[in-house]
Formats: sequence, structure tokens, C-alpha cells
Amino acid sequence: MPLPPPLDGRLAAPIVAAPMFLVSGPDLVVESCRGGLLGSFPTLNQRSNAGYADWLAEIGERLAASEAAGERPAPFGVNLIVHRSNKRLEADLATTVEHRVPLVITSLGLVPEVIEAIHGYGGVIFHDVVNLRHGTKAAGAGVDGIIAICSGAGGHAGTLSPFAALAELRRLFDGTLLLGGALSTGRQVAAARLLGADLGYLGTRFIATRESLAPEAQKRMILDSQAADIVYTPAVSGVAGNFLRPSMLAAGLDPDDPTAKPEVDFDKSEAKAWKQVWSAGQGVGAIDDLPTTAELCRRLVADYRAAVDDRATLTEGLATRP
Repeated sequence: MPLPPPLDGRLAAPIVAAPMFLVSGPDLVVESCRGGLLGSFPTLNQRSNAGYADWLAEIGERLAASEAAGERPAPFGVNLIVHRSNKRLEADLATTVEHRVPLVITSLGLVPEVIEAIHGYGGVIFHDVVNLRHGTKAAGAGVDGIIAICSGAGGHAGTLSPFAALAELRRLFDGTLLLGGALSTGRQVAAARLLGADLGYLGTRFIATRESLAPEAQKRMILDSQAADIVYTPAVSGVAGNFLRPSMLAAGLDPDDPTAKPEVDFDKSEAKAWKQVWSAGQGVGAIDDLPTTAELCRRLVADYRAAVDDRATLTEGLATRP
């Protein structure tokens, strides 16, 4: 499907650098956008609404300077948690509208007033879902895109195969579909497009960049890990997600005991838990270096385009029939 008008023709490859809690900041966002990919960050990565406004101003100024210098940066987006425990939602939404953020990604709930506010200034709104029940609700709520967070994705993720998720979502939704879950390369994004996704949604791969706000130990752990080191459990924050086994052990958690289910509070328990226990997706095994974001973007774009150019090889050696 075509992308929404504010995004159509603005990306060098169909890739979103996903908003990652405690990881995504202005440097990662700006460098992703300058590299032709859509950069994003969670509003709650700033500790106050005033700080969030400062980040929006900084990102806007830096991207404007990039454009004035003759570059063609991609748009950027923010992630709004609409869960009732997010006490900053009203203030952060007002700031988002004031700055006319091009893309808003909502999580953990659908609020009609939020959708109306973003559409009111011409913004695009995507909603992430971890199952088809939530996908059905999102399709009926008027969002522009649905992000299928499938099996193997870092952080809060679902358990569905992307084959199943994309096929069923496309039957009930004719807007933009995004796929998240173990995507680390441009070729994997091309494969996601063949499955029916319009955009690839990459998180873990961007943690292991120089501009990421993740601690160096977290980046090193990603480089040293394989898919077998990823544990899917609700024991970290009360919501099932994928986390690095070594970080759970270091925090004194038993990765094989899912009985601990703390209450989710995005002002307190969630932030504390994620500082101690690090999320990552099953795609860690494909990550073995720590490039600049600019270099990673160049690699992803080239890899994606090479895969598209090679698509004819998929039919080589097959019999042709009328």
C-alpha cells in the first residue's frame, strides 16, 4: 500500500528506527532521519514534559539545518504511551500537537481524542499491536497504520508468526502495515515487504549504534548474544516481552521463573525495571558491530536495494506457464 502523504517519497528505504525506551534520543533520531530512515523516540525518554519539548525543538532545528544544507532528511516520529498510568499523556499530547510532530506511534491503548488531535494538524498516527484482537480494534479506530509486533521482537512483543499476522491484518485493514520482530538487515526488510508489510520496524539493531543512549555494557551484551539468549517473560515489568538472559541473571531474576508479575507503572516500576534488565529481540545473532547510525543507515539502504535488485533470482530455474 502507498504510505501516507507526509511520508510518501520521503524515505530512502522502507524502514522505521523504532522508539526504544531509555535508548532513543535526539542524536539517534536525527542521524536516522539524515540517513533516509524514519527516526523516532518515546516521549517518556525525557523525564519531564518541558524536557520533551526541548528535544522536539532540538530535533526540528537540526533537521531544518540538514535540509537547508541540501540534504533530504526523512520525517521523524514520537511514541506516546496512552496507558492510564502515564500521567503525562495530556501534557505530552498538547506539546506534540504544538510542534506538529509528523508521526505519532501510540502504544498500550487506543484513545479517540489522541487520534483526532494528531489528525487535526495533518499528522500521521500508527498504533502498535501484539495480537490480532488489538489489531482489529486499531483498524476500526481510524489509525493510519498498524505495527505488528510479532514473535522475536524486542521489548513488549507478541507471539504470532509474521506470516499469520500480516495475512490477517491485511484482510481487515487497507492502511499502512509495519512489521517488527527480529529484523536486522535490509534484506530482511525486503522479505517483510514480500510478506505484505509496507515498512520494516527495527529496534534492536539500532541499540548497537554509537548514538544510542544504551549503556555500553548493554551494547556489548547485544554483540555477544544469540537468539538463545533472549527470554520471553512477564517477570520484568508485568507485560510479556523479550529480554537478554544475562541481564536478568545480573539483576537477580530467574529467567525460567515467570511467576513474578510486578504492576506496570510507567512513572516508577517500568523505568526502574528496564534500567536493570535490558530488552532485545531475537535478531541479536545478526548484530556483530557498533557502527555510527549514519553508517548503519547506509548499510541498510544499500542492503535493501540490493535485495530488490536481486528479486528476479527468485524465479530463476522455475518453469514458465501461460
